[in-house]
Amino acid sequence: MKSVSSTDGIKHFSVNGVNFNMIWVDGGTFSMGAMPEHSHVVYSDALPVHQVILDGFYIAETEVTQELWEAVMGYNPSSIPDAHNPVESVTWNECLLFLEKINRITGQNFRLPTEAEWEYAARGGNKSKGYMYSGSDNIDEVAWYCEDFREHELTCYGETHPVKTKKPNELGLYDMTGNVSEFCQDCYVDKYNEEHENNPIVNFPDCEERVVRGGNWCSEPSACGVSGRAAVEESDPEHYAGLGLRLAL
Repeated sequence: MKSVSSTDGIKHFSVNGVNFNMIWVDGGTFSMGAMPEHSHVVYSDALPVHQVILDGFYIAETEVTQELWEAVMGYNPSSIPDAHNPVESVTWNECLLFLEKINRITGQNFRLPTEAEWEYAARGGNKSKGYMYSGSDNIDEVAWYCEDFREHELTCYGETHPVKTKKPNELGLYDMTGNVSEFCQDCYVDKYNEEHENNPIVNFPDCEERVVRGGNWCSEPSACGVSGRAAVEESDPEHYAGLGLRLAL
C-alpha cells in the first residue's frame, strides 16, 4: 500500500504504513569542493573547487530508516536495530534493489542523489549560510559522530541514533552530517573536474568504487564536513554499520 500528497514544496509518502517526506531543493549554482571555511583540513580529493549548476530536485528529509527499509524489503540488515534509526550495514547492490522495489510500490522514480546534488543540499542549497557541517559550524548541534575519536584506533565507541534528533540544516534536512554515511550515484574519482559543470554525474562502465558522503557515527569531525568524501567498493559484499542511504527524486 502507498499514498502520496504534497504541501509547500514537500511531498509526503506512505509506504506500507511508514511515512516519509521529500523536500524540494531549488536549483542553483554553487562552488563544490573544499572551500576556505574548511581550511583546517582539506583533503585532496575535494579539489579543485569548481562551479556547478544544478536543476531543482527532491531529496529526503532523513536518511532511509530501518522501518522504511523493512516495509519495502521485508527484512532489516542493521547491526544497531531500532525502527527509527537509519538503516545501515547495506551494500551498494542492496541499495539498488531497495530502489527498484520502492519504485515498483510507489510508481515513482526514486534514486540516489548525485554527489553534486548531495553536497548542494548538505550546504543548504540557495539558503546556504556557508557552514562547515550541514546546518552549523558546531558539529554537536547537527551530527552523531565519534566524539572520542582516537587516531590509529580501529574501534569507535558509539552507535546510530533515531533520525531527526539533531538540528536540521537550512533546507530542513536532518543528519546530512553524521549518523550514517550516504551512498551517492557517482563513481569515485580522486580529483574533481575543474571546469564548470551542469548537473554532473561521474559514471563509467568499469566503476569500482562509489562515493559515500556525510561521515557517520564512527567518523572523526574532519571527515564529516560538507565537502568530505569517501569511497566504497561497489563489489564489496561486506556490511558496514556506517553505511546507509538517502532518497532523491
